[in-house]
Amino acid sequence: MLPLSMPDNDVVVHEVLADEAAGYVCHDEVTGSGVDGARDLDLWLSMVSSSLVVDRLPGLAAYPRQSGPARLFVLLPGQIGCYRANFRFTFTTCACNPSSYYEDWLILVANGQVRSDGFISREPDHHVDHRVHLYGGPRRPRQR
Repeated sequence: MLPLSMPDNDVVVHEVLADEAAGYVCHDEVTGSGVDGARDLDLWLSMVSSSLVVDRLPGLAAYPRQSGPARLFVLLPGQIGCYRANFRFTFTTCACNPSSYYEDWLILVANGQVRSDGFISREPDHHVDHRVHLYGGPRRPRQR
């Protein structure tokens, strides 16, 4: 799913959700904000000279746990970075009935303007793959 147009903001998020409860029918939304808007994605974006520094902030995932910020990549002007991760979240309304849900993330970040097809028309300059087996075990093999 590619958005037909993107807002002219510092940070543009195109979120695509395919939820089991909705029969995996894709729903997408495009929103624009400032750099602080990336915190909703557990990312910290900062500019150092003309480079964009992308750090992952700790989130609420039950597994895998992350204790502090982690540097994902530093993007020079015109570069694109790709971050893959998956998580298990546990929530409960009663200790006798905990429930889990899972998320699989693909986040693409660019330093500079990108056409709506810019993320799929070329390979990213940086790849970070933090996908794991969500109940322990060896790391998942890297897939592209």
